[in-house]
Amino acid sequence: MPAGALTPDLNELRAFCVAADLGSLGRAAVRLHVSQPSLSKRLASLEAKVGTKLLERSHRGVVLTPAGRRLYGQARALLDSADQVADVMVGIRHTGALVRLAASHSASEAFVAELLARLDDGHVSVELVSANSQVVRGLVADGRADLGVAASRPGHTPNPGVRETKLIDDAIVCAVPPEHRWAARRSISREKFLATPMVLRDPSSNARWTVEAVLAAEGLKAAAPLVEAATPRAALADARRRCAPLLLSRHIFAHTDFHVVAVDGLEFPRSYVLVTPAYGEPTGEVRELSERLREHVRIWLR
Repeated sequence: MPAGALTPDLNELRAFCVAADLGSLGRAAVRLHVSQPSLSKRLASLEAKVGTKLLERSHRGVVLTPAGRRLYGQARALLDSADQVADVMVGIRHTGALVRLAASHSASEAFVAELLARLDDGHVSVELVSANSQVVRGLVADGRADLGVAASRPGHTPNPGVRETKLIDDAIVCAVPPEHRWAARRSISREKFLATPMVLRDPSSNARWTVEAVLAAEGLKAAAPLVEAATPRAALADARRRCAPLLLSRHIFAHTDFHVVAVDGLEFPRSYVLVTPAYGEPTGEVRELSERLREHVRIWLR
């Protein structure tokens, strides 16, 4: 901008254009929700900057002067552009910042992915990363994720870099495909459970830790795994292909035709938790997504 150039005031230009459009200072003041003296002050300031009269006033109203007609076209285009910029700003505010969500594999498959598919109102934009629960906690603690959903077993060692709040109860349960001989049974003995090779998650998964912690506390040891799977989806596929029992979250089985079989005298309880950084306050978008998650599990999970 050249030295000494005047900076347009959008309020003054809008007062000028609306007065010209309506042909009346009184009607322009009403349209802009200001008093007529305030509108007149804006017009006087604009005319002082330009150095000439822009509106010819009479008892019939106002009309553009030659200088006013020259300014009007450019001023109207500038105001239209400013309105478009304002619309974009409102859209950005309503869309919100991107929320980086980290969720455990089982949480993603049990309910997180389904929730995200329902977020079609544009208020929250989410980038999802799936990983084991301990990795989820590390991502949140390191600031690489804004919010986490992880599995939490009783007595686990807390991560000092995060805060955890309970989302919903869960349990690791034994289930079999419909064709398996256990599908007709409600339960199996502890001895049968311990002696049977099963499809399990990988050793670093919370599901595996939960089962092994309960067995260790009881002084028990299970048979070697039939196969170890990196994700619940892979575990389901392996169990179906081998027609074998497997251990996963009960919320995972709710979406399948697998038959859950209780184990006499053994339970593997845990829960899903929301994971947030230990320090600082969450953004509005993170709070909204957290509330959406709570509402979703309250309505859809049992």
